Amino acid sequence: MTVRLTVAALPAVARRAEPAAAQHVTIEPASIAPLSRACRQLAIIVIGLLALAGYSAWLTPHAPTAQHSWILGAVFAAALVSSVAGFSFPAICGAVLFHLIDDPIQVVQIMMVCGAGGQTLMVWALRRHIVWRELLPFLLGAAISLPLGTYILLNTKPEVYRPAIGVMVIAYALYMVFRRPVVVRHQHVAFDVAAGMLSGITGGAAALPSVFVTVWCGFKGWSKERQRGLYQPFILIAQLGAISMMVLMGPSSGRPVSFDFSGVAYLPAMILGATIGMGFFKRLNDRQFALAVNLLLIVSGLGLVI
Repeated sequence: MTVRLTVAALPAVARRAEPAAAQHVTIEPASIAPLSRACRQLAIIVIGLLALAGYSAWLTPHAPTAQHSWILGAVFAAALVSSVAGFSFPAICGAVLFHLIDDPIQVVQIMMVCGAGGQTLMVWALRRHIVWRELLPFLLGAAISLPLGTYILLNTKPEVYRPAIGVMVIAYALYMVFRRPVVVRHQHVAFDVAAGMLSGITGGAAALPSVFVTVWCGFKGWSKERQRGLYQPFILIAQLGAISMMVLMGPSSGRPVSFDFSGVAYLPAMILGATIGMGFFKRLNDRQFALAVNLLLIVSGLGLVI
């Protein structure tokens, strides 16, 4: 009797032990998976940085300016930081480029070309969140005011208007950092058009079409994907419009100028930085995203003031 019980019990014990062993085997790879994924991502980043360094060395005899390595570094760093929230590239990059290049129009043109390339990449990544019907009023406002912004750039000195815009942006962002998010319940299409108009002016005058549209999207109480699904394509279209305005208005302005597309040489740095930054964006929740937006607004304002 005892022998039968022991023999009959053995298979049951073995069967009960098998799932535990199997469970142990499946848990171990699952715990290692995030680490291996992080290692792969880090390896890709390192390879990208090495490729960018090699490109910089190759560019030396063909560079449009003598400070091409510094410009590449500034474009990469600005793209990496700004792509976390999707804007502020011109402010971050311009804070460096305006000290490296004497001609402010050339600086704006480089930032427009690189910004358009980076925005194209980010718009493609966010294409499922774009609602074109909501975007149209903003684009209408920008179309009205973009020629005015371009005229300001071509006929006035940036020192006249940039600090004033920067101070207003910094004040707003500091206010929003230290208080709870504000949602405007009563929305009107006229407000969307007005935000687009203000952004069209700053987009033409300082290659910074993001500030007012970004601020207004924050008042709508949307998710981070929906906000970027609106202002990301707006920034891209406004930048392409600003480039077109400069090409059309440059020869007839008081300061004749043709658009310089040499900024294409710095697109690899822009694409690499934006790709890495988008990876960080996907890890943020809505509250962290709102904080990132306000911090980048402060950086944008500082870039205009400095």
